[in-house]
Amino acid sequence: MIEEHNYGQPEVLEGPFSTRQLLRLDEALRTADRATGLVFSVYVGELEEPVRGHAERMHQQLPDVASAVLIAVSPNQRVLEVVTGGDARRRIPDRDAKLAALSMVAAFGGGDLAGGIISGLDQLATRAGRGE
Repeated sequence: MIEEHNYGQPEVLEGPFSTRQLLRLDEALRTADRATGLVFSVYVGELEEPVRGHAERMHQQLPDVASAVLIAVSPNQRVLEVVTGGDARRRIPDRDAKLAALSMVAAFGGGDLAGGIISGLDQLATRAGRGE
């Protein structure tokens, strides 16, 4: 998270990731976007109940909703949601999104939040393939 101060200087707040992990996540997102033509986003934080509805509302706020893929993770709630827009869903069927989610959950269980998300991004991008 970034907080703006009166001076206009952003301050990075404490979060679950180290600087190196954030750089790896950023690179994984850019790679997935470039490789597929879809728009991948990750949210890590609390989700309101019902969590699926909250994740879907966040997804609707993304640019190019039809091509957007949102991975929403709430470690404290032990919840993971993958939301895909219409175009993205045709390329990443629910079955494949669930398989990627299972892989992420396994990594999370081993204490590797960043690695799980990166692995999930790679699996989803691989399944989506190149855009037409």
